[in-house]
Amino acid sequence: MKGMDKVTRNLAIGLVALIILVPLGLLAVGETFGEWGNEELKEKLGYVPEGLDELSSLWSAPMPDYALPNMGDSITSASMAYILSAIIGVVIGGGLLYLLGKRIAKN
Repeated sequence: MKGMDKVTRNLAIGLVALIILVPLGLLAVGETFGEWGNEELKEKLGYVPEGLDELSSLWSAPMPDYALPNMGDSITSASMAYILSAIIGVVIGGGLLYLLGKRIAKN
């Protein structure tokens, strides 16, 4: 982390700590709030909103259920998949914000 100022270094340390803590979600009992498919919504609400039903086929998750292919069902593989998905999300989100910031600063 040579060359980083103190604020950037502290933010990077915090981000890495959060990425490492992501698998704590595996310890939670029950389902994750808001991560419902059409079936779960129908069970909870009694119906699926029309717009959601129409749009649900447009997107499928690149890592459904945070699972990696051929990794098995152990807690270690699930933790690794959670950490990998967190890293991918940080890289994509951070990259987009960086590019947007560069574009805004250029103007």
